[in-house]
This record gives sequence, structure tokens and C-alpha cells, in this order.
Amino acid sequence: MEKMMKGFAMLKIGEVGWIEKEVPTCGPMDAICKPLAIAICTSDIHTVWEGAVGDRHNMILGHECCAEVVEVGSMVKDFKPGDRVLVPAITPDWNSLEAQAGYQMHSNGMLAGWKFSNFKDGVFAEYFHVNDADGNLAILPDNIDPVDACMLSDMVPTGFHGVELADVEFGDTVLVIGIGPVGLMSVAGANMRGASRIIAVGTRPNCIAAAKKYGASDFISYKNGPIEEQVLAMTNGKGVDKVIIAGGDVDTFEAAVKSVKPGGKIGNVNYLGNGDYIKIPREAWGVGMGHKQILGGLMPGGRLRMEKLGSLVANGKLDVKPLTTHVFEGWDAIPQALQLMKDKPADLIKPVVKLY
Repeated sequence: MEKMMKGFAMLKIGEVGWIEKEVPTCGPMDAICKPLAIAICTSDIHTVWEGAVGDRHNMILGHECCAEVVEVGSMVKDFKPGDRVLVPAITPDWNSLEAQAGYQMHSNGMLAGWKFSNFKDGVFAEYFHVNDADGNLAILPDNIDPVDACMLSDMVPTGFHGVELADVEFGDTVLVIGIGPVGLMSVAGANMRGASRIIAVGTRPNCIAAAKKYGASDFISYKNGPIEEQVLAMTNGKGVDKVIIAGGDVDTFEAAVKSVKPGGKIGNVNYLGNGDYIKIPREAWGVGMGHKQILGGLMPGGRLRMEKLGSLVANGKLDVKPLTTHVFEGWDAIPQALQLMKDKPADLIKPVVKLY
């Protein structure tokens, strides 16, 4: 293996570019992989242009890909060079106390399961390092295209985790705020869990079309007035059972709290890139006693989740193809794909770059 590699990096807040670094070293429980395809995430935009997790210098970007294993450590049992693998965006340390408590995404610190492009070089490089390979990688099923596989790194598990946080049950009326790729997967997950009515907030025609395919029954445009007023009008003043926040900002919680019934649950999986405080309306929250639960969480990551989600796609239970609207080829396309995600043209859902 070469000693040096190229990667596309955050040079500082607001600036990106190609850099050269040493190929990472493989520990005894780890793996070194090379990406087969990578996807750009809105989180990359928050990180670079909003400085949402603080300044980073010469940090290789990217946390969504599928890959080929090129090296494994001496203690790795289940993977070998040449294996094609699913790679989760969240790669916990599975021997941590937080993992034993069921919060592996926060292993060794809040959000510390999110390593790629947070405090560790990401996957937009010729080679990247995966900690605890047996706990975090999963074999890529033969019938899943690498472009589709990229959606399993983050978009699918994050959208589904919103459904878990909101505790969607059979017959629930569910509001999904934001129907980008994560919100679309929240719609799909809520539908799988048996929601009877799914109200989606979004305006882009291609996202609306995809949301209908995934099970959304009603649509709201924030351009037509406050979300909560439209929700209450659609539900005879009762509100919804559950809310999933997959888009918006710190002010979006106000609409969510006003839209959900007493005893309802709100699950947030939106990466809040700016703002110091979340706004919770006092009266609508039952002056603090309305039993309106608000949960926000980073998706769990890890091998088991990757295997289960891969099985859904491989067995035809989940079609992720509508998520990818722009496919590029070759390393030189990464800057263009990143800029596309920053600009967010109306026809964009998700860009992917093929590297094989």
C-alpha cells in the first residue's frame, strides 16, 4: 500500500480543498478501506460553512460511503481484504461504558460515535480508517449497487432513528417536518411502523413525489402559513400523535410542540447547525406539564444496524433509488458534488460520486 494518499478536506471554516496525508495505520481491531462510492451530506455543509462543530483544519471530509477492505488488524475475525462493505457514518467504540448503557453513539463522549469528519479524517480519501471493524462494518449484499449502498451509511438509519425516537405505533398520525433524504426515510420508516396518516412538510416537487411513494398521505408547505395552524386545521384541532423533525432550525421546535397532542412525542434527528437555544413555547408545552416529550438523538450506527438495513434493501422491502438524483464519476467530481449540496437546486435530493 502507498504511504501517502490524497483527500478532500476542510482547510478551515468556509474553505475546502485537496490535501495529501499519510495513509492511516491499522490497529489490531481495525480496518483500512478504500471507498467505492461516496455521498455528500448536508452535515458536510454545516461543518464547513457554518462551523457547526467548531473550526477544523485540514480534516478530510465525508462520512457516507461504501467501500472495499484493503487491510485488517490481527484481531479482526469477520472481514478480510477484498470484502465489499457497508460503512456506517457512526462508528462507536463498542467496549465503552456508554455502549454498555445503550448509547453507543456517545461512546467516550457526547456525539463521539460520530468520528468521520468530526474529529477524525473522513471517507473522501483514497484510504480511510475504521475502528472496531468487527463491530462497525457489514458485508455489502451482492445485489445492492454501491450508489444505493451509500444511502445506508446515514440517510436511512438517521431517518429511521427519528421514527424510533418519536415511538411511532400502529394507527398513529405522524407529522414529518422536512422531506430531504433523511425526512423521506422518516416517512418510509413511519409507514413501515404502521402509521395511518403521514403529513409531510416540504415544497420541492421531486421530494413530494418521493414522499408519496414512501407513504406520505398529506402535504404542507411552510410557504402557506405556520405549520402548526395547517396541522390543526387538518386534524380538527386535535394535532398529531407523533412528530419527526428532519429539517428546519432552532425555531422548528415551536411548530412541532404546537402540532403534537398532549402525551405525544417529538423525535429530532436534524443537525442544528446554528443558534444557541431551542425555542419551546411555554403554553403549548402545557406550561411545562403537557406530557409532550422531546427527544433528539444521533443514530446508533454499528454493524447490526447496517446488516438489518442492508437486508431491507436486498430483499426488496426498501427502495432507496429515489434518494439519489445526481451521480458523478471520479475523484475530480467531489468538489462539484459538494458545491451542488451547498447550493441545493430544486431538483436535488442527494448527490453520489462513483469511484469504481
